[in-house]
Amino acid sequence: MKIVIAPDKFKGSLSGFEFCDAVEEGLKHVFNNAEIVKMPLADGGDGTIDVVKHYIHGHKITITVNDPLFRPISASYLYATETHIAYIEMAEASGLKLLEDADRNCMNTTTFGTGELIADALERGAQEIILGIGGSATNDGGMGMANALGYIFKADFSLDLEPIGSNLDKVRSIDASKVHPLLANAKFKIACDVSNPFYGGNGAAKIYGAQKGASAEEIEILDKGLKNFAKVALDTYDISLQKIKGSGAAGGIGGGAIIFLRGELTSGIDLVKELAHFDEAIADADWIITGEGQLDEQTLSGKTINGVVTSAHKHKIPVAALCGSVSISIEQQEKFGLAYVNSIVRGISTLPEAMDSSYMNLVNASYNFAKLIQ
Repeated sequence: MKIVIAPDKFKGSLSGFEFCDAVEEGLKHVFNNAEIVKMPLADGGDGTIDVVKHYIHGHKITITVNDPLFRPISASYLYATETHIAYIEMAEASGLKLLEDADRNCMNTTTFGTGELIADALERGAQEIILGIGGSATNDGGMGMANALGYIFKADFSLDLEPIGSNLDKVRSIDASKVHPLLANAKFKIACDVSNPFYGGNGAAKIYGAQKGASAEEIEILDKGLKNFAKVALDTYDISLQKIKGSGAAGGIGGGAIIFLRGELTSGIDLVKELAHFDEAIADADWIITGEGQLDEQTLSGKTINGVVTSAHKHKIPVAALCGSVSISIEQQEKFGLAYVNSIVRGISTLPEAMDSSYMNLVNASYNFAKLIQ
């Protein structure tokens, strides 16, 4: 019997690594000689950096960069010297989490610090850079990131522009004569799990601008700016950002990464599975056990469990999901392709009590599942 344990975290309760340990403990009460393979996963959200570190054997690099308001901060990324792979989360330098509520306004914020992290990774020898773009405080179309890498954005009369959201509408040309010399040698993969276009009703500004502090009037200015920026990009690079799904991700840095990094947008879970060599590891498994804090309709698209099921189906491996709470119907479970689903909560408890008991509840749930398939 070979069982692969491949969960996301239980947010606020268990890490993916702790989930694996708890399930292993429960299984071993029944299967003394089973081959148990622990493969914690993530989809690009919180905690992804620890999972990626596990697979690329990277170490954390911390440098001083500019935060979204051009203030110096310490920010970290992962770098694996043997494979020359870097993993950068833009939220570390350009994230909403770095700003007080009163400072949040994506008219004034920049992705410049993210570009500084990329430049540092290039100078350390990175040949492949994975960029996670969730949690941004910005709506600059990636202009700040590009500026830190040597791109210069010019207004009329060749005035250099500060790379912030409010200046998108002023961009008339892009000067690439001083671009970082190592940029062309690196391959970029962008973890992107949304399909928003660059501008318009479902674009970066109109969908996400308000949560980043922009007023209704400012959102219109930002949207107009993104439309202008896309036109300049089309004229300069012959790439239509508006036609690319996900170009509006993270205030347009999804599109900026395509233009300035020649990056490829792909889902977070697919990137993590690739780093983990997941499909190869599960090829001869009898079962895969996955899970996350809450199994609901959102899980059915782009999340970790969805990625696990997609891979499992290729090899005709049944998947069991052990989750904190479950709110999908039988029809949804069957459509999704889960062979077994169970909420691990035991008895009547409050949410804090359930979270505190997650480890032992998961041990018990895994034991009972093992007895069922014995």
